Amino acid sequence: MRGGPRVLGIVLAGGEGKRLAPLTQDRAKPAVPFGGNYRLIDFVLSNLVNADIRRIAVLTQYKSHSLDRHITTVWRMSTLLGSYITPVPAQQRLGPRWYTGSADAIYQSLNLIYDDRPEIVVVFGADHVYRMDPAQMIEQHVQTGAAVTVAGLRVPRREATEFGVIDADADGKVRGFLEKPADPPGLPGSPEESFASMGNYVFTTDALLDALRADAEDEDSVHDMGGSIMPMMADAGSAYVYDFSTNIVPGATDRDHGYWRDVGTMDSYYDAHMDLRSVTPVFNLYNDRWPIYTLPPQFPPAKFVLGGRAEESMVSAGVIIGGGAVLGSVVSPGVRMERGSSVEDSVLMDGVHIGEGAVVRRAILDKNVVVPPWARIGVDLDADRERYHVSAGGVTVLGKGARAIV
Repeated sequence: MRGGPRVLGIVLAGGEGKRLAPLTQDRAKPAVPFGGNYRLIDFVLSNLVNADIRRIAVLTQYKSHSLDRHITTVWRMSTLLGSYITPVPAQQRLGPRWYTGSADAIYQSLNLIYDDRPEIVVVFGADHVYRMDPAQMIEQHVQTGAAVTVAGLRVPRREATEFGVIDADADGKVRGFLEKPADPPGLPGSPEESFASMGNYVFTTDALLDALRADAEDEDSVHDMGGSIMPMMADAGSAYVYDFSTNIVPGATDRDHGYWRDVGTMDSYYDAHMDLRSVTPVFNLYNDRWPIYTLPPQFPPAKFVLGGRAEESMVSAGVIIGGGAVLGSVVSPGVRMERGSSVEDSVLMDGVHIGEGAVVRRAILDKNVVVPPWARIGVDLDADRERYHVSAGGVTVLGKGARAIV
């Protein structure tokens, strides 16, 4: 950060993402495509880079090839200025074992901290859709003299049972960190709200090192940032919460201010896409004052021929809609739609081919899925359940390269 403390960013991107299967069948969760052009990891990296945090290590583990390739080909920083974003696979520096938790992932990668010698270590997750200026959180961290600051999202107290919950006093000092409590504590001044942990942390370096060493020696620990490190530091009285609702991102509107989605399930992933479509979207990808960066593929513009049309949708480059109709959907690069086909309230990833007369409704089609002529997807959910994956919310999902059944 310009003029401030020396900051190292660590992004935790080793998650398996089982609840997003089949989208994670052969890729890590942070590498899952989103919004036509992006991968999930592009959101956290864009937030850090926009805040001038430009020395970032991305810790990877499961099925990391496409994620590693995306980072190394897209996220090239200026070496002249000492900037870098680098994937760091599990190196087994402490013996022949994988990471046992998010805290263990950092503990096994302490060489990154020793080599960079930061004053502040920012530890963020890699699989959420949101905009945030981390510099404002770091500023609060320095002002309070905290050992750790955790970002808190205000949620209705009745819904907080699904989150790690931060119990904080009126000054923001954390009294406890509770994992999915049956009776979540309310906020001072707002008893019907609770702070859900966003999984984003700012650490004073020495405090982080001490906590990781103590955790590594605890044989009963699960070695997790939220389940182990945060309760330990809260008990020590050195943890503070940062209220995400106070974060001001340049170019944000009242409608998308404070937007954050954990896309950990198929339905939340689908809903996050549906948030992009409207004239005034709930999440606005078109905010050019705080851009979400990526490297789109080199395709010609989208083409609409033979009466092809799209309404209330996002259509990427390289798409050819040849007589088909798209409504309320997100269409990724290279998609082809034939005469008489229909796509409604769906997410089509790169290279999907929709045949003549085919119908797709409330579906997610992964890369290179083929829908033969006259096939029906999302029309009869009972039939779909016998052939494909159908989410709890009724979204039909076809994995990468699948061919739909007529």
